[in-house]
Amino acid sequence: MNIIPLTPLDLALAATLVLLLALLSGLLRLGVGRRLLVAALRTTVQLLLVGLVLKALFENVQPAWLAAVSLLMLLLAGREVMVRQKHRFRGWWGFGLGTLSMFVSSFAVAFLALTVVINNQPWYLPQYAIPLLGMLLGNTMNGVSLGLDLLTRSAWEQRDVIEQRLMLGGSWSEVIGDIRREAMRVGLVPIINAMAAAGIVSLPGMMTGQILAGAPPVVAVNYQILIMFLIAAGTGFGTMVAVSLGARRLFDRRHRLCLGRLT
Repeated sequence: MNIIPLTPLDLALAATLVLLLALLSGLLRLGVGRRLLVAALRTTVQLLLVGLVLKALFENVQPAWLAAVSLLMLLLAGREVMVRQKHRFRGWWGFGLGTLSMFVSSFAVAFLALTVVINNQPWYLPQYAIPLLGMLLGNTMNGVSLGLDLLTRSAWEQRDVIEQRLMLGGSWSEVIGDIRREAMRVGLVPIINAMAAAGIVSLPGMMTGQILAGAPPVVAVNYQILIMFLIAAGTGFGTMVAVSLGARRLFDRRHRLCLGRLT
């Protein structure tokens, strides 16, 4: 594969575009210039650190190291899910709900893909496991955070309606049913849109990367189709688990709405 290396000057030129965008947003008083620069800095530092970690993993293939990196990725994704919610659950539930749902979905789907579909030997090769798990966690994180945010925000805003339905004899599952379904739907919208537009409106990242690295287009397409299906499954299952558990957490055993469990 003929890969054209990028120099620090090349990256600096690309960074100039971000600086110009931040300057323009400041002139227009959009209020996002500082956040944009911080995000760009975080991207640079985080990706450079990931590159060093992956280099070490590729040179020393050990399941224990892979498990440690995967656990760190999961914990960071769980934190991102928690901070993106306007009304999140208090205590362990605020962090554990999204983390548990992503573990159940993303790790299960990734393990199935590595051991059955791709079937590389050994199955825990970092060059396959880490990128696959990262794409699954990233997309599942978005779906879970959107679903939980809508669930808790809607329950907070519609608390009077929910309590009236409870007084009329409805169970917790019945009165939260519409909100729960809408939260699940919203969590699935991004991946549905991504699949619908793939190949027509946009070329997905993995496919583009493989083509730029010199892989045959058909091989790149096959891998991208696999990844899109895996992401859809991981996002869907993760969102459904998180929203279902979150909806149950909003009520006690006597079917009373417990908004005190939210921040």
